[in-house]
Amino acid sequence: MAADQTMHGVPPSLSARVVGSFAYLTIRDRLPTILTKVVDTIHRNKNKFFEEYGEAGIQAEKQAISLLSKLRNELQTDKPVLALTDCLPDTDSWNQYLERQQRLQGDQESVSWFKSPWLYVECYMYRRIHEALLLNPPISDFDVFNEGKTQGFTESSQAVMSLCTYLEGINNNIEELSKNQLFEHFSKLMQVSLWGNKCDLSISAGQENFQKTSPLDSLYSLLPFILVDDTKRVWSALISAQRPRESGKTTADRVDIVLDNAGFELVTDLVLADFLVSSGLARQIHFHGKSIPWFVSDVTAKDFQWTIRQAMATNHKWVSKCGVQWQRYLKEGMWCYHDHPFWTQPHEFCDMAADAPDLYTTLQGADLVLFKGDLNYRKLTGDRYWEHTVSFETALRGFGPAPLCSLRTLKANIQVGLQPGQGEKLTSQDPSWMTSGKYAVIQFHNPKSE
Repeated sequence: MAADQTMHGVPPSLSARVVGSFAYLTIRDRLPTILTKVVDTIHRNKNKFFEEYGEAGIQAEKQAISLLSKLRNELQTDKPVLALTDCLPDTDSWNQYLERQQRLQGDQESVSWFKSPWLYVECYMYRRIHEALLLNPPISDFDVFNEGKTQGFTESSQAVMSLCTYLEGINNNIEELSKNQLFEHFSKLMQVSLWGNKCDLSISAGQENFQKTSPLDSLYSLLPFILVDDTKRVWSALISAQRPRESGKTTADRVDIVLDNAGFELVTDLVLADFLVSSGLARQIHFHGKSIPWFVSDVTAKDFQWTIRQAMATNHKWVSKCGVQWQRYLKEGMWCYHDHPFWTQPHEFCDMAADAPDLYTTLQGADLVLFKGDLNYRKLTGDRYWEHTVSFETALRGFGPAPLCSLRTLKANIQVGLQPGQGEKLTSQDPSWMTSGKYAVIQFHNPKSE
C-alpha cells in the first residue's frame, strides 16, 4: 500500500494499487470513459467554435483534443503524473502538492496514476481537463460538462415542481408551525437534499442519472438505507445557535452549504436553504461552489445563476415563485455564493487551516456547515482505509471550523462512524453497499462540544 502508511495511527490512502478495488476500477474504466466523452463533446461543438471564432476555434478544438488524448494515454499506461503548465492562481499549489506526493512515495517510485492516492489522481484528471482548455484560447471558457448539467435540471422537472409545491405549502403556514412541525419539515428537506445526491454524473461516467419522480414520495421507504442519522443533533446545534434579532425573531446567524452536483441536487439544496431562511432557523446562507468545471456535474457560479434563472422562467406557478424568491435572497444578501480554489484541489480538509487559512476562517463564521456529497466526504475523512467503527471525529483529524454535517450517498469505499458489526453485516447482504449510491449517511460533528 501507499508509503503514507507510516503516518502515526493514520491508515494509508485508498489507491488503485489494490487490483479489483473500486479505486482501481474507477481509474481503469470510469476515468478513461469520462475523458472519451469530454473529447467527444469538444469535437461535437466544432461548428460552434468555428462560427464564434473562425479558424482559431477549429485550431483550438484540435489542440485541446490532442492534449486530452495524450492525458488519456498517460492514465491508461500508468505514466508519471506531470506538473501543470498553465497560469491559474492555483498552478503552483498543484505542483507543490505533486512534489509533496513524490516525497511521500520516495525516490524509487514515480507518482503515477495507479500507484498514488486515488483522491489525488482523480482530482488531478479534472484539473488537467481544465488545463487543456485553458491552454487553447479562444475556447478556454467552454464547460465540457455543461450539457449534462442542464439536462439534469430539465429531465428532473416533475421532481422540481413537486418540491417547490411542497415548499410553498410550508411557507404559506410558516407562522403557525409548532417547533415539532418545523423539525418534521427540516428532517424531510434534509433527507430530500441527501437523496438528491444520487443524481451524480461522475459516478455514472456521464450516463443519464436524473430524478424523474417526486423525492418526497419515497422518503419513508428510503429510511432503512440511512446508515447513520444525526438529524436530531444537527437540529439541536441550529436551535442552540438561535439569537434574538432586531426584528424580534430569534435565528441562527448563518448556515453554510458546501455544494456538490448541479441539476436536481442543487434544487434540493436551494429548497432546504429557502426553508432555513423563511422558517427563521437561519438569517443567512452562504453557498460554496467550484471555481472551474469539476467531477462532471459539480456546481459552478454559472450553474448556480443559470438554475435560479431557469426556475424564474418556468411556467409552473410555484417553481417560478421560488426562483423569484431565490433571486431576491441573493440581491438582499441573505444568500451569498462563493468559490475558492481549495475546493478544486486534492487536499484533505484537515489541511485546510494550513493550506487555505482564509477559507477556514470563512467557515468559522458559520453556525453550521453542511457538506454535500461523496467527494466532500472523501476529503473530510482523507479518503483512507479507515475501519468502519472509527468515529467520524477521529477521521476528520482535527478539522472542525464549525459544527458540521455530511449529507452523503455512498459512492466510494470509505465509511466511518458505524456500529460494531454493521459494516460486516452490510457486506454480507450487499457487497457493493459502499459504492452503489443506495445507502446514505447524515453524519454530524460539533467541535465545540466534543
